[in-house]
Amino acid sequence: MARFGRRLPAFPTWLGIALVSVAPERLVAELTVREEIGNGLGVMHGGAIMSFADTMGAVGTLINLPKGIGTTTLESKTNFIGAAPIGARLVGECTPLHRGRTTQIWQTRISRADGKLVAIVTQTQLILAAPSLPGDVKRE
Repeated sequence: MARFGRRLPAFPTWLGIALVSVAPERLVAELTVREEIGNGLGVMHGGAIMSFADTMGAVGTLINLPKGIGTTTLESKTNFIGAAPIGARLVGECTPLHRGRTTQIWQTRISRADGKLVAIVTQTQLILAAPSLPGDVKRE
């Protein structure tokens, strides 16, 4: 947790995302499904599931970048596998598939506390203001 060294922004905080473990190779976060993030069927809204995973992928990218370098989501794909009813405790586990100089790809598996898989999200993060490396061509 000390590696991240900051609080989550307002929206992930409102969603109720709690970072449990933050390391360069693996992040774990939890969230309890509330009525405010549910849909008309009494389960977590798909957009809230995607926001949970997007937050984890962004944090994973940020802790693997030098201070002062940012990231934004370039692409995100979600496979919805199971439902997360109101009141369910979810656990997200996020791991890197690729950590390059200009992009990183992260996969997040979201499961209920009982082990039932809810979703798998794969996202590509764009590195913003990447520093020059030796051998880079200077553009004017």
